[in-house]
Amino acid sequence: MFRKVLVANRGEIACRILRTLRELGIASVAVYHHEDRAAPHVALADEAQSIEGAVPAAAYLDAAQLVAVAQRSRADAIHPGYGFLSENAGFSQAVSDAGLVFIGPDAAVIGLMGDKLRAREFAAQHGVPIAPGVEFHGALGDFLQRAAGIGFPLLIKAAAGGGGKGMRIVRERAELAESVQLAAAEAERYFRDGRVYAERYIERPRHIEVQVLGDGCGNVIHLFERECSIQRRHQKIVEESPAPNLPVEVRDAMCAAAVRLAAAAKYRNAGTVEFVLAPDGAFYFLEMNTRLQVEHPVTELVTGIDLVAEQLRLAAGDGLPFAQQAVRQSGHAIEVRICAEQPERDFRPATGKVGLLRVPVAPGLRFDGGIREGQAVTPAFDSMLAKLIAHGATRAEAAARLSSALRDFTLLGVPSNVDYLRRVIDHPQFRAGHLHTGFVTELAGDLTAPEGGDRLERVAVIAAALADPNFRRIAFECPEPHATIGHWRN
Repeated sequence: MFRKVLVANRGEIACRILRTLRELGIASVAVYHHEDRAAPHVALADEAQSIEGAVPAAAYLDAAQLVAVAQRSRADAIHPGYGFLSENAGFSQAVSDAGLVFIGPDAAVIGLMGDKLRAREFAAQHGVPIAPGVEFHGALGDFLQRAAGIGFPLLIKAAAGGGGKGMRIVRERAELAESVQLAAAEAERYFRDGRVYAERYIERPRHIEVQVLGDGCGNVIHLFERECSIQRRHQKIVEESPAPNLPVEVRDAMCAAAVRLAAAAKYRNAGTVEFVLAPDGAFYFLEMNTRLQVEHPVTELVTGIDLVAEQLRLAAGDGLPFAQQAVRQSGHAIEVRICAEQPERDFRPATGKVGLLRVPVAPGLRFDGGIREGQAVTPAFDSMLAKLIAHGATRAEAAARLSSALRDFTLLGVPSNVDYLRRVIDHPQFRAGHLHTGFVTELAGDLTAPEGGDRLERVAVIAAALADPNFRRIAFECPEPHATIGHWRN
């Protein structure tokens, strides 16, 4: 096992990785931009190193600087977490070239799976079903004809994309040309790669993914599936395992396809193969994420397996830790992503300062966070602040436990989606397991906060907060420079 590991990330995922490193007795190094100098992940690590950047995100995206810090700290390996450089083949190669271990797959595999077109071709070659599609090579007329031949609706996607960028749904041929050009421009802007393709759009699909572990020699096991269909703006906000109302034969076929794909790629470390599941039971390869997923805690809770610990062991060359038949599921787990955003304004990201944070503690609850009271939430990073996960003997028990925890969860100072998430979990369609990727849009009216319905609860929370001396200090402290110049008037 490694002696020291640098975590090239921040926020809740950095804290999550650092906790496992501590449990395994491995020394840790955190990195931080000066705006993050008081962040929880900095305090949690054994040592912390400052990184420079014109803006905060630039510091965490500076591969050369991160490698230099790892070498200066005498770390053996770098864990990229997710986001930032976690799926950057160049970063993986730079880490290896520096004589360090990248805790993730090889650069070649990252490059293969990071290119949606190459990944689709690779999947098809190894018997993994893909939705019918065509690539746009620049000849618009030819592309329009071939795309229309697939049939509408179509989904235009960026070859190097993710997170809904460079993506358009096209329902009529008259919309196709403009949609392709807009998607290509957006892909070029976000990914510096304007390649796009069209594939058949599945109406009201489910989004199912399979967690895999591979040793890099073609040996792969799966840790079952996760349901990720509750999304806004093509980004997940609720995940669970096992997937509800999923026929056993479909589950088995999906898991087998995921293992087959990862084995063919000689995948090393933890990864996730994602599928679109049509209402008729047919499923199609969507993509492979060559990193730890945000939603990995639900898999950990139902299998009892620490995925970060397994990542470390695989990266150290220990091989697969157990056989497929040794992996068992117990109970049900549901996760929600707590984000600084305003659901009533189309989930617009929000900013502010965390004034009061109270996280419920109870059996079957897990909180993965990287925020603290007094911390500023800025537009510099993704809006996700933390994750709240509930585990129960049954799905109904997990949902009830999570709903209760969301009701008791308090976050003041920054607008958040906490109340919205509770309405999702409490909705009869969710409780029945009737899920699809259009859930949030189709049920928007049901999920909107009732007019004045939460007023009494908000008043009670604010009153309790004002009685908290720590909250009053954070909320009403005199800002610089006024605190240092004494009494004054204009």
